Amino acid sequence: MKRYALLAIALIAVLWAGCASNPVALQRFEFQRPEMGLPFRIVLHAANGTMATNAAEAAFARIAELNSILSDYEEGSELSRLSRSSGSGQAVPVSPDLWKVLVKSEEVSRASDGAFDLTVGPFVQLWKRARRQRELPTTNQIETARAAVGWRFVELDARWHTALLRGPHMRLDPGGIAKGYALDEAAKVLRAHGVSRFLVSGGGDMVAGEAPPEQHGWRVEVGVFDTTNAPSPRFVSLRNYALATSGDVFQRAEIGGVRYSHIVDPHTGLGLTDHSLVTMLAPTGITADALSKVVSVLGPDRGLPRLRAFPGVEALALRRPSTQVEERQTVGFARWLEKP
Repeated sequence: MKRYALLAIALIAVLWAGCASNPVALQRFEFQRPEMGLPFRIVLHAANGTMATNAAEAAFARIAELNSILSDYEEGSELSRLSRSSGSGQAVPVSPDLWKVLVKSEEVSRASDGAFDLTVGPFVQLWKRARRQRELPTTNQIETARAAVGWRFVELDARWHTALLRGPHMRLDPGGIAKGYALDEAAKVLRAHGVSRFLVSGGGDMVAGEAPPEQHGWRVEVGVFDTTNAPSPRFVSLRNYALATSGDVFQRAEIGGVRYSHIVDPHTGLGLTDHSLVTMLAPTGITADALSKVVSVLGPDRGLPRLRAFPGVEALALRRPSTQVEERQTVGFARWLEKP
C-alpha cells in the first residue's frame, strides 16, 4: 500500500508540474457600452469568451446600478431625492454607495477649501444655460445660485449614515466624482469574476488592474494638449492604479471672445478661463477624479500642494495662461512615465 501511495503522489506531482509549465493562455477582449451619459470601455484578458463576457456584463450592470443611485439627471435617483430634501430640516438615510461618495466629497472639499464642491449644482445649471445661449449669467443670477451652494451646508451623521442638506434649493452635482467611483466598483466586480488583467475607462478616466500578459503595465498616453508649442505627449505605465484627466480640451465655449471651460469654479459660479489639462494618478478612481478638479480650479501653484494630504497621489498640470505653455508636476509623477 505504501508503494502505491508513493506512486500516486509522484503522478500528482508530474501532472501539477505539467499544468504549471503550460498555463492557460489568456485572450484579449474588449467591450463598450454607454453609461452615465458617456461611453464606458472595458479591455480585459481572460481564459475564454464566456468568462470575459460574464465579467464585463456584471461590471456594466454595476455601473448602471450606480447611475440609478448617483445621477443628478434622473428624478428618481437617490441623489436627486436627497437634493429635493434640501431645506426641509430632515436628515435622510442614505445607501452605502451614496454615503461613500458624500464622505469622500467632504474630505476633498475640506482639504481644498471648497475648490471641489458636491453642492455646485445650482452654478452648473446656470452655466449650462449660459453656454447654450452664449451669454454670461447676470450678477443677480449668480448670487441667487450662490445662496444654495456650499459644501458646509451638508451635514453627515456617521453613526446613522444620514445626510442633512441645510440650505433650501440645493442641488448636488456628482459630475466630478461619481465616474471615478463607478470605475472603482466596476474593477471590484471584474476581480470578483476572476479577471485580474483589465483596464476599465469612462470619459478619459480609468482604473487598471494587473498588467496585460508579458507587459509591465497598461500603456496610457498623457499630456495631449491642444495648443501650439505644447510638450510632446508621453506615456505612463498603469498597473493596479487609477488615472483621471480634467480640463477644457474637449468641452468649452467662447462667450464674448473669452474661452470658458465646462468646469465651474465653486467660488465664482463661472466656467474656468485657465486653458489647462490636468492628469491625476491615485490609488483609487474616486480620489483621482475629485482631485483632478481641485488642481483645475486652483491651478498648479495652489492646487498641487493640496495633494500632499492624499497618499500615493501624483499629478501633471499643463496650462497656457498667455502665449506660453507652462508645465508643472509632482515630484513622483516622473516615476510613472515610460523611459524614452
